[in-house]
Amino acid sequence: MKNMNIKILILLAMAAAAAGCKNKELEAFNNLEKDRFLVTVEKARFRNIEDYLILVGSVKALDEAVLYPRVSGKLLKNLVTEGERVKKDQSVAFIERDEVGAVYEPAPVPSTLTGVIGRMYQDTGANVTPQTPIALVVNQDQVRVVADVPERYVGKVFINQIAYIKVDAFPGKLFRGKVYRVSPVVDTKSRSSAIEILADNLNGPLKSGMFAEIRLVVGASSGAVSVPAGAVLTDEKDAPYVFIPVNGAASKRDVRTGIRNADFVEITSGLKNGEALVTFGLYGLKDGSKLKIQE
Repeated sequence: MKNMNIKILILLAMAAAAAGCKNKELEAFNNLEKDRFLVTVEKARFRNIEDYLILVGSVKALDEAVLYPRVSGKLLKNLVTEGERVKKDQSVAFIERDEVGAVYEPAPVPSTLTGVIGRMYQDTGANVTPQTPIALVVNQDQVRVVADVPERYVGKVFINQIAYIKVDAFPGKLFRGKVYRVSPVVDTKSRSSAIEILADNLNGPLKSGMFAEIRLVVGASSGAVSVPAGAVLTDEKDAPYVFIPVNGAASKRDVRTGIRNADFVEITSGLKNGEALVTFGLYGLKDGSKLKIQE
């Protein structure tokens, strides 16, 4: 029994020693990871950078017209289909008058503008009156995007101002347009002012009724030294700074910034074109922190 107790004590001692070694190795590993930050480094470079105001709006055809019959009766025939191009004064449907004791030629429903048939509202045989819509014609060679600008930004909006339009149907693609109408008043309920942006749409990708994100350009700088937006941090006084890799360690450097957007920030002083800076792995990074630069 005595020998058994001795063996147990020896095993416990060996296990404790092994655990101690493992703990020391784990501690050393943890200290190594905490002491060195894995970061990505990029170089500042010249870019044409724009500052923009993000708005939301709706796409509308430049011209739209709902066509109505001039007489009451039955829809004898639709002459066009949705998506078909029509010219001004071209007939889109015929109406058969239903006056008792009289015979008339079918009455045409003419288009009031040149464009594309957006919708045909009625089927053959439907009873119609001059108040019944027959077709929707849209001219979408150009579209207008209608949006509301908050009151505090109204002073930054002007005619011919550049805007970029983004729709969900074409992710990653921006359509270029210009402001062509600005409301002279501010709505007292929404505290905003309506604007309209005109954009070419010759191949028809933008459809009337689409929801649109608008980037209204309110400032621009050509050939500015700039860096990714996430690389610029601010201290407790909102003063901007970046981290520069110097001899394997992070060196904090104060900078001055200019135009900023979601992607890039203009650096007006404190950093030169071609200088490297830390752009990823900034969380917890301090002046003097050791770096491991990811290739």
